[in-house]
Amino acid sequence: MDQDQDNVDRELFRNVEKLRQLRIEHRDLDEVITRLTLDLHVNELQLKRLKKRKLLLKDQIARLESQAIPDLNA
Repeated sequence: MDQDQDNVDRELFRNVEKLRQLRIEHRDLDEVITRLTLDLHVNELQLKRLKKRKLLLKDQIARLESQAIPDLNA
């Protein structure tokens, strides 16, 4: 049983760490996008790609957060 708990703890730690990294990347992208929108000579394609990446990160964050919530029907 201790081995199972240890595996659960490691998995939880990995998910928390991954969530932290995704949030940092999301925040950094938000800052970059904000700065780029102020530039008159911004590359629109680059800006569009950054926004798409930011949305993908938001989805990954939401998925990890959802997995962290225990299933109420269990």
